[in-house]
Amino acid sequence: MMTGFRLNLSPLKEPLGFIKLVEWLTAIFAFGTCAGFSGRNIISLFCGDGRNDTLTANFHYPFRLSLIPLIEGNTSLCNHTVSTTHLMGDASSSVEFFVGVGVVCFLYCMAALLVYLGYMHVYKDSDFGPILDFVITAILVFLWLVCSSAWAKGLQNVKDATNTDGIDATVAICKGGNVTCAVTEFANMRTLNLSVVFGYLNMLVWAGNAWFVYKETRWHSQKFASQSGPGRQQVPAPI
Repeated sequence: MMTGFRLNLSPLKEPLGFIKLVEWLTAIFAFGTCAGFSGRNIISLFCGDGRNDTLTANFHYPFRLSLIPLIEGNTSLCNHTVSTTHLMGDASSSVEFFVGVGVVCFLYCMAALLVYLGYMHVYKDSDFGPILDFVITAILVFLWLVCSSAWAKGLQNVKDATNTDGIDATVAICKGGNVTCAVTEFANMRTLNLSVVFGYLNMLVWAGNAWFVYKETRWHSQKFASQSGPGRQQVPAPI
């Protein structure tokens, strides 16, 4: 069996190769829309004496909010001395898991495309290649479901920690008295919302690709042969 590299672009015209190219692109969009995010919320403190103060909440990937200072040192706000205060929450585990799955899929798609375009003759003549491809694809479908759900929950936690209710629970002088705190300018989280959408889209695309990879395995060919076998046995022998 010849195992040398043979460049052949025809697999890109078939579902097996074309979907792998789509997966490569959607993986880039998934982790690219959240990995470099940086946002800022402006919090206005309305003091009871008619004077206003302002706080700035800067947060960024990987969203370790509990390490981000909202108030540094002993700051005077509305005639109150407030000690160092950090934002609440930590979404780093979910977003890093999400980005990690995206990067793994990105690298696997490049490796798979290399095999499809250069070693398809070896891939089709081998039982191990298609089966390994199918098993990895099925695992990645599950990982996309888990990491997208985890990041969707983590993103909601980030939103809750940086909105007005979250700031009220974080800053001591906002919890009572005559000081009212409100987020008056919100960071644009559209790209983060898109990352969740791309996560679930990746799950659907990989699930669809699993069927086309399965068709390349001997499990599918054996099942097809067993279903067509009885039909051939019913053909009467010539007299």
